[in-house]
Amino acid sequence: MSSPLRVVVVDDHRMFRTGVRAELDAVAGETGGVLVVAEAEDVASAVAMTLAHRPDVVLLDVHLPGGGGATVLREVLAAAPEIRFLALSVSDAAEDVIGVIRAGARGYVTKSITGPELADAIRRVAAGDAVFSPRLAGFVLDAFAGPGGPAGPMPAVDPELDLLTTREREVLRLIARGYTYREIARDLFISDRTVESHVSAVLRKLQLSNRHELSRWASERRLI
Repeated sequence: MSSPLRVVVVDDHRMFRTGVRAELDAVAGETGGVLVVAEAEDVASAVAMTLAHRPDVVLLDVHLPGGGGATVLREVLAAAPEIRFLALSVSDAAEDVIGVIRAGARGYVTKSITGPELADAIRRVAAGDAVFSPRLAGFVLDAFAGPGGPAGPMPAVDPELDLLTTREREVLRLIARGYTYREIARDLFISDRTVESHVSAVLRKLQLSNRHELSRWASERRLI
């Protein structure tokens, strides 16, 4: 029997990391082949754990304390270019997908993925394939189809959107899609009260009055 693929899970929510480990352990119990060797919760620990364990694949969240997933990619790949990364995020925004792929990730899947699907994606990335959730593949094709390919310019920065933290952007997109506070809290592993605080901060920073204006603002920028 071949050795299992060694995986590091990087996400700033402990409960989510625990869930991913449990899902992969369950799949490994049925088919073998995937072993979580370490976890990390921010950029510094992600870089340290990845370089210490040299896994086959790193499951990487896009938004992390200390600089984000793209920072992890740049720092690790500069020292260990053989390590492969699969982004695993709640975000399905084009700029997030394109950003980590340009930084060196081999694929991008969303957190709606099932345990067996995730294990299969890990195996495919380890084998050298590029793996994307179906809706996200179009973002990558569009971004890399233009002149200059991967080296082409990134989308222009929206100065208003840049006022928001990464967590506020996640809440903004989910609110604009019609999610309730409870649904957002569940998906982002935060409390209802924290969601309310983020929404208030977004409305204040963007100088908007209510959810209807927020949804229209997000729609005009194609963030939904």
